[in-house]
Amino acid sequence: MATSLLLLLDDIASVLDDVSVMTKVAMKKTAAVVGDDLALNAKQVTGVSPVRELPVVFAVARGSALNKAILVPLALLLSWLAPWAVVPVLMIGGAYLCYEGVEKLLHSLRHRTAAQPRPPLVEPADLRAYERRKIAGAVCTDFILSAEIIVITLGLVAGRPLLTQFGVLVAISVAMTIGVYGLVAAIVKLDDLGAMLALRPYAGSRLLGRAILAAAPWLMRALAVAGTLAMFLVGGGIVIHNLPTVHHAVHDWIASLADRAGLPQIAATVGGKIFDLLAGVVVGLAGVALMACLTAVRSELIRPASVPGEEKA
Repeated sequence: MATSLLLLLDDIASVLDDVSVMTKVAMKKTAAVVGDDLALNAKQVTGVSPVRELPVVFAVARGSALNKAILVPLALLLSWLAPWAVVPVLMIGGAYLCYEGVEKLLHSLRHRTAAQPRPPLVEPADLRAYERRKIAGAVCTDFILSAEIIVITLGLVAGRPLLTQFGVLVAISVAMTIGVYGLVAAIVKLDDLGAMLALRPYAGSRLLGRAILAAAPWLMRALAVAGTLAMFLVGGGIVIHNLPTVHHAVHDWIASLADRAGLPQIAATVGGKIFDLLAGVVVGLAGVALMACLTAVRSELIRPASVPGEEKA
């Protein structure tokens, strides 16, 4: 009896150790998506009354937890019924990340010179409906990004036992939800913290408050830029790494160039990341071009036929 109990405890400890190690790896691999998730969700609550910012963030966090509660069983079901589909789904997810990155860049270029609109003024009677729209939009965005996180994690643990897969997916879901929305709550309240410190009677507090107020907009911009770059790095890396012939050929070529130039190993690593980023941009541009073609074809197919006599009129 005692021996069986010790074996059971040893098995549990082994599973927990595997879950811990794989969760750390998954956090590194999904950091780019999390950065974009953080930037997008911090933007989603702009325009909400300062008093209602935290309730809106918590409502979105509940929606994010529900998203992951749906996605984790679906991912495990996919891994069980069709393990061969994990890599194609992962590549589709990576390509979608690249597509979203190019879309963000194009949107930024189109509106670079346009004045940014002020957050809409909402009448008290419409406040709840406005908040519901904000929350629904943020939860939909979170569903897409959560699916990316779950699929990337599933690709890392696909060959592991089912219990380990479940533990890692649950751990990464809980950690990402708490981490992302805890940081979002802190970010949206930075200006309030800065304003509070700026009104304190101490010179040091006032200086810190003004610094926080000045830095808050730049932090949001930095998060957006980092999130976009990370989308290309992760998306391009997913696509290239799942094309073994291309991946090994390019990275071996980069390593040989660095070796001939007498550069340290870090140079080859940086070169590989730059290649992943450029590959992400190319994949994203191809996705945008494909979507433009599909939209044009669809508009041609659904264009109503001209009514007889209409051309004469």
